[in-house]
Amino acid sequence: MEQVVFGFVPRIAVVAFGGNALLPPSSDGTQEEQEALAKEAARWLVDVVAKDYELVVVHGNGPQVGNILIRVEQSVLQVPPSSLDVAVAETQGSIGFLLQAALRNELAARGIARDVVTLLTEVEIDPDDPAFGKPTKPVGPFFSRFRAKVLAEERGWALVEDAGRGFRKVVASPRPKRILNFDVVRRLVNGSTVVIAAGGGGIPVVPTGDGGARGVEAVIDKDLTASLLASQLKADLFVVITGVPKVVKNFGKRNAAPLARLTTGEARRLLREGHFPPGSMGPKIDAAIRFLEAGGKCVLITDPARLKDALEGRDGTRIVCDEPSVRPAARGTRKGARG
Repeated sequence: MEQVVFGFVPRIAVVAFGGNALLPPSSDGTQEEQEALAKEAARWLVDVVAKDYELVVVHGNGPQVGNILIRVEQSVLQVPPSSLDVAVAETQGSIGFLLQAALRNELAARGIARDVVTLLTEVEIDPDDPAFGKPTKPVGPFFSRFRAKVLAEERGWALVEDAGRGFRKVVASPRPKRILNFDVVRRLVNGSTVVIAAGGGGIPVVPTGDGGARGVEAVIDKDLTASLLASQLKADLFVVITGVPKVVKNFGKRNAAPLARLTTGEARRLLREGHFPPGSMGPKIDAAIRFLEAGGKCVLITDPARLKDALEGRDGTRIVCDEPSVRPAARGTRKGARG
């Protein structure tokens, strides 16, 4: 149940952004650089809190997991290799620590009373998901043809040639079914804690049949997991941070047109017509539609620089339901919640 204080329940925003925000391709990847980028991310994330939202953060981890897998391969003769699900867990801890520290400091600097916590989050997937029959998500380092053949034989990996640069391991990218730690997230959010959860889309697990779960090697799309989490929290706002200020129709073409507003019907049609490629904006639009069709009110897609203006309706792309639903309970700021 949602916590009601003085007739109000908390307004909740779930914000999702990619791992490149903390480890862009142009950077050297040093810890100092990542700390500086975490401080920058904290500034625009706290802009959401300053708008009277309780905040849940879902970050990506693509480049960070890639670095871990490179380290694993380089040290395999001295240290036993770890699996991809463990690597995802490692990034949830390391990225979460950087963000948690930066967020706590930024909140304190603005005089906002909040605690911040990073939650190691497992996400259940279907072991029979069709994605396991056709792994397509490349992860980790590049290998020579000879080394790829050895890894395929010794470890049972699926490897494909990647744009002439060598061979890479590919894994399944199944859809998230259930967030195992959801009740913990809900309690923390309702207790006015900023929560960093489901990093990298969550640690992929499958049920064991005896009520337990075990990790598997897979990559879950972080936007789809964030959408599921936002839906279950009945969030008022789902924010997807990307590399462009607005969603663009005919992206990359001469007749490209930035879109300030879309309905679910319009978004679905444009997605079907191929305006949003599968490797970039497509999954974000899919996640937005899923959130809204599950009862969500509004999705905001923009870049970090425009987020503050987008929250005030002056920038970004807003996606709303064709027929906005009416919530049974009024939402608002809880008295005494701000420091």
